[in-house]
Amino acid sequence: MSRTPIVAGNWKMHHGVAATTSFCEAILDEALPGGVQAVICPPYTSIPAAAMLLAGSSIGLGAQNVHWEEQGAFTGEIAPAMLVELGVEWAIVGHSERRAMFGETDETAARRAAAAQAAGLTVIFCVGETLGKREAGETFAVLERQSSVLGPLDPGRLVLAYEPVWAIGTGRTATPEQAQEAHAFLRERLRGAFGDAAEGVRILYGGSVKPANAAELFAAPDVDGGLVGGASLDAASFSAIIRAAASAPPKE
Repeated sequence: MSRTPIVAGNWKMHHGVAATTSFCEAILDEALPGGVQAVICPPYTSIPAAAMLLAGSSIGLGAQNVHWEEQGAFTGEIAPAMLVELGVEWAIVGHSERRAMFGETDETAARRAAAAQAAGLTVIFCVGETLGKREAGETFAVLERQSSVLGPLDPGRLVLAYEPVWAIGTGRTATPEQAQEAHAFLRERLRGAFGDAAEGVRILYGGSVKPANAAELFAAPDVDGGLVGGASLDAASFSAIIRAAASAPPKE
């Protein structure tokens, strides 16, 4: 069975309620192709507006982070059940910005992912190396370490996102060959953790994905779509990337 491609938009700290409303209205007017799972991940404050507008559509709704506890004295955090109550189905975990700026570790990312899955959310688990690590020839070592915590997770509710940190928001993009090399390595890591179930886990590429390069990236055998940053903030741009994913060769 082919792996259905995913195009997920990580809006980061962009788009309040008014901008989210405008985006949702615009994306719902687009003639989106079938065969692609589209997901948007707005800021927390914009999730209720997006949930209301996207209800009944084919576009999924995600959060950019989630805590591992059900409740408690965790100022500024959001519990998985709180997201589910709003209609959220997806959660990004372990993004490089969370790791670099807010102290996220492999272990805390794994705890967040496990709690999210237990609440019924599908996790988009982010991994990727910095420019310094790539130039030092340590890309695979970083990916091995970051993916080593995935074993206890449910592969049926797991999506992996390879985001080379040096390509996020920089305008630099990994070549299709670089992306495929990393994704193939991660696929082998998933096979070690999950056996045959690894073949169904989608691996997304993230890092300056845009309409101009999406088709070339998505054509790689182990690239199952994209985790898109800036290009996901505009409905026309996001829909063009979705169309590129729909045109990519089937992945098995």
